[in-house]
Amino acid sequence: MRRLLVVAMIAGSGLAGSAARGQKPPLLPEKDMAALANELSGETAKRNLEGLARFHRQRGSQGFHSAAELVAERARAYGLSDVAILQFPADGKIFDGTQRSRPAWDAEKAELEEVKEKIASYEAEPIVLAEDSESADVAADLVDVGEGTKENDYAGKSVKGKIVLAGAQPGAVQDLAVGKFGAVGIVSYAQNQKTAWWGEDENLIRWGHLETFSANKTFGFMVSLKTARAMKARLVKGETIRLHAVVKAGQHPGFYDVVTATIPGTDSKLKDEEIAFSCHLDHQRPGANDNASGCATILEVARTLQKLINEGRLARPARTIRFIWPPDVEGTMALLTGKAWITIKVKEHGAGKAANEEEIETGGQILSGPGLAKRIKAVVHMDMVGGGPETKAVFHVTRGPMSLPSFVHDVAWAFAEFVNEESYKFAATRAAKYPFVAPEGGKEPLRAEYSAYTMGSDHDVYQDSSFGIPAIYLNDWPDRYIHTNFDTAANIDPTKLKRVAFIGAASGYYLASLTAKSEPQMVLNSEMRAVRLSAQMTGHILQVEPAEQQTLNAIFTNYISGADKSLQVFLGAPEAVPPQAKKPSNQQSISELIFKRSATPKGPLVVFGFDYFVDHAKTAGVATPKLMDYEGSWGTGEEYAYEVLNFADGKWNAQQIRDAVSAEYGPVPQEMVVEYLRALEKIGVVEAVK
Repeated sequence: MRRLLVVAMIAGSGLAGSAARGQKPPLLPEKDMAALANELSGETAKRNLEGLARFHRQRGSQGFHSAAELVAERARAYGLSDVAILQFPADGKIFDGTQRSRPAWDAEKAELEEVKEKIASYEAEPIVLAEDSESADVAADLVDVGEGTKENDYAGKSVKGKIVLAGAQPGAVQDLAVGKFGAVGIVSYAQNQKTAWWGEDENLIRWGHLETFSANKTFGFMVSLKTARAMKARLVKGETIRLHAVVKAGQHPGFYDVVTATIPGTDSKLKDEEIAFSCHLDHQRPGANDNASGCATILEVARTLQKLINEGRLARPARTIRFIWPPDVEGTMALLTGKAWITIKVKEHGAGKAANEEEIETGGQILSGPGLAKRIKAVVHMDMVGGGPETKAVFHVTRGPMSLPSFVHDVAWAFAEFVNEESYKFAATRAAKYPFVAPEGGKEPLRAEYSAYTMGSDHDVYQDSSFGIPAIYLNDWPDRYIHTNFDTAANIDPTKLKRVAFIGAASGYYLASLTAKSEPQMVLNSEMRAVRLSAQMTGHILQVEPAEQQTLNAIFTNYISGADKSLQVFLGAPEAVPPQAKKPSNQQSISELIFKRSATPKGPLVVFGFDYFVDHAKTAGVATPKLMDYEGSWGTGEEYAYEVLNFADGKWNAQQIRDAVSAEYGPVPQEMVVEYLRALEKIGVVEAVK
């Protein structure tokens, strides 16, 4: 068989990952590495995490605002500049790009009782009340409807005026149970995301959600599998279970709070460019790993960098470093597209001021709107980064999508690989120079994985083609306790927090300091990149039919060289002007069709609690494209759809887009790609190039 180009590049380079640089710290001078390693504190990060985990941090809620105030107070105490809490209106009507703003939601009280025996209490465990529940005072019998998501789950059962016991999420049940069959409320024992440990711990209570925009408003209580099994057994015996539900909660117009702060850059030409650290501050109490861990870790990065710069142990970077603590996805969408009410704490005067403008400048920094999106050159995003052994977590340094090749992922992996080597050496021999161990933490090696792009957090927003900002995604998966009452601070390892803080701090600081005068190491070049990606790339190529192999190999090779080009653009070289698309012929085949993304709306089509495509397809009478349900060799329909839209740049034709997503997620019929693009055209997301 003909040797593949990627493999040839590897063989020709004579390189092997760690052997190429031995034990020498990568990219940064060793004095900088040592300063970061010595100052970063897993214990300080965990103390801040414990503070955040006290709050039930639902979007727009008082609990979220309290957490935001805590972060802002710490940022000010650490000496950061431009500390502000940005407030973006959220009323269910305003759109921030593709994100329909969800009204704020607060709860004061919720109790579920049976004959004065308390089953669930919001005061004790806020997770027991499903998000977006509405007020109620109801006494009703309980009816088991199985999963509750299909009409035949209700066959032969009278649920009108009753509370249903369902195995699915409340939001998946409410339109049938309440809207069609007249139930007055829901008790759900929905289980967590499926992992190897799925369903093993019957005491877990999962975070529940009702549909924000459903017309069938109701309440939902979440109970453990153990409680549900006991209820089911009693109902099977013919017992009547009468429950009393009292809820004081509801949606209301409010704001998304987004905390932001900076370390200003020093280069007169580059200080208006920014390297951003991102996380998401919301989720249920305690929400320790998801995602108090990411928020506390970038706060520790901010503390450390500011302290070392103030003390002269690190040079102030050329670019500005920005830290952002938003609600998951919807806060990031608002930040990059919306208008903010801005509360600014002015350090010099100790006073506050407010304004209502799309772009507001403080210390030379634009705080929100499209101007900010243009300034951000790269992002370090942390979502779940502290899971200790009890969580079963595996830590990942995740690359970006193939539609946005970038060298920044090589930067992150260079530092992660260094931590892998040093932490393993310490665990095995206790002889490592940089063990990255916290006094109160574990001593096992990190064993980070360098992983292909996966979706599911704010990095999807930044890397969407609307913004094209490469994002380093640092994350744990699996986590047996994600979105449950057991996601507690007790399961967070200070050593893990310190190590991830180092990877993030070193990556962000390096990118903020990188200029045309720098001498990027071999680790950022295509030969080393080919070494890193060879196993996955060649593995994918060898799984497809021979007729596809050369095409997929070319896509991979272009991706590798694209990262080289991204480094030159980052350093100031003009972006290469892509060749003009060949105009389709009058009798073109579907492979010749060319589509270009419309200027608006901006953002991915699946955001938080809202699906832009589904919502607008209903209005336009567009049937669900087959691509959205397609299961490829390495990806799902949502992933194919995300990348097809990203590749629709007005230059690539349908055949090229099909080949690109096939290389990324597995071969897909071209007809499915074209059907999806035409559906996007009908709802105004793309335009056909005539």
